[in-house]
Amino acid sequence: MASRAGTVALPQDLVDITALLDAYYDVAPDLSDPAQRVAFGTSGHRGSSLKASFNEAHILAITQAIVEYRAGQGITGPLFLAKDTHGLSEPAQNSALEVLAANGVNVLVDARHGYTPTPALSHAILKYNNEAGPGQPQADGIVVTPSHNPPADGGFKYNPPHGGPADTDATGWIANRANELLENGLRGVKRIPLNDALKADGTGKFDFLSSYVDDLPSVLDLDAIRSAGVRIGADPMGGASVDYWGEIGERHQLDLTVVNPTVDPQWAFMTLDWDEKIRMDCSSPSAMASLIKRMSDSAAGSAYDVATGNDADADRHGIVTPDGGLMNPNHYLAVAIDYLYRNRTGWNPESVVGKTLVSSSIIDRVAAGLGRKLVEVPVGFKWFVPGLLSGEGAFGGEESAGASFNKRDGSVWTTDKDGILLALLASEITAVTGRSPSQLYKGLTDQFGSPVYARIDAAATREQKAALGKLSSSDVSATTLAGEEITAKLTEAPGNGASIGGLKVVTENAWFAARPSGTEDVYKIYAESFKGADHLKQVQDEAKALVDSVIS
Repeated sequence: MASRAGTVALPQDLVDITALLDAYYDVAPDLSDPAQRVAFGTSGHRGSSLKASFNEAHILAITQAIVEYRAGQGITGPLFLAKDTHGLSEPAQNSALEVLAANGVNVLVDARHGYTPTPALSHAILKYNNEAGPGQPQADGIVVTPSHNPPADGGFKYNPPHGGPADTDATGWIANRANELLENGLRGVKRIPLNDALKADGTGKFDFLSSYVDDLPSVLDLDAIRSAGVRIGADPMGGASVDYWGEIGERHQLDLTVVNPTVDPQWAFMTLDWDEKIRMDCSSPSAMASLIKRMSDSAAGSAYDVATGNDADADRHGIVTPDGGLMNPNHYLAVAIDYLYRNRTGWNPESVVGKTLVSSSIIDRVAAGLGRKLVEVPVGFKWFVPGLLSGEGAFGGEESAGASFNKRDGSVWTTDKDGILLALLASEITAVTGRSPSQLYKGLTDQFGSPVYARIDAAATREQKAALGKLSSSDVSATTLAGEEITAKLTEAPGNGASIGGLKVVTENAWFAARPSGTEDVYKIYAESFKGADHLKQVQDEAKALVDSVIS
């Protein structure tokens, strides 16, 4: 049977929202099952009420744990509370508010009763703390979102006063305390009814949208976009950026069309992802099929010069050009870095380029061509936070289409991924250079070579995944990879010495990285070659054999 990837979802693909919400309130987690306990990954706690992994009990316990954590850290300013468009997000936000208000926390929710992108939450935290000044009470935040994950999923993420994702010390403490509260039948959780929480003295409102949209000229050259008449097609993909894009076009007088303003917790309008699931992944050709088709159907006289997509909390970006279609995230990161470091004269001239260790090596070559130091860190945007705050790392980007960069004067914009920002940057690049980002990428490959990049999954037991996460470079005896001498065997990121939770092997023209999955019995092999697809396949095959030999 032919794959339905890239085709519009059918009724049988849609989640039953009534059952989803009923399960949120009615299902109690079985704490003897590790999958039903609180567990924070790189982007918070995630799960589904239908799998007993994201239910009211989880949110009540996590929120109480956050209250106790922030008290222990001396965080006494307001807590910004935001949600995306997933079906579980509003009930989870309500549950959190009941606990926060009962504990006397000053909570700020969206003034428009709308949805809030993750970057708008980060921007709000940073702006408040900057204006408050040193020594004053500091703000933090919670955003209720599972990002690009399917409609049945929920997510809950804590951002401390630095505005970015919490580090493992914070999330580990919060998760442990939340599980203690669950084990004790939620004794110790303070809670008041929702109506009382909404009317509480400490509950206030904040205009996330205006704060974010009105500040965009500080980080982007919107005058250039407007003057050049760049035609923008923005697809919120049913996510939290839906109202933001319309306001961006109107307030800044841009030629901007919101391609699809529909918000639907089932996402019935979506095209299916590669595995025939509904997933709002704006870097996936299958999930972005509608927007890609819209551009290709009018290629002779395209309706837009740049078309963009965002996931449900708008921390990721997808860039579609008339000449190149949907850009590979690695390709666009390389173009963005090359453009920004050549054009942001207000940035620290010594600021470094930040990338994750599984991002394309063409970024290494671009950074070298710019005369900039490259800082390679483990997977997780939290590693970019210190550099963005200080200006010493003015750009941080991940291979999964997540990035942010500093304001034009070099000061911090957000310390979490900003898909709206990167999407608008594509229009600035087009306006200033007169060329599309995909055309500019072709120029980079002419200069630095054309890499071929892919990720595959390989089966692994829980014990094998644990072994992979504990490898040292001395465990790898191989000296060559796909016909080339191995130049580096890494179990720590060269940029900051932090553990990568796996292994990266590098040669002159290729590399692979292997990391265990946090949710499935597989490990992921990221690989790249500058010598073509056949060489990449050889790298992948040898990578799997090498990893299997050291973890079995």
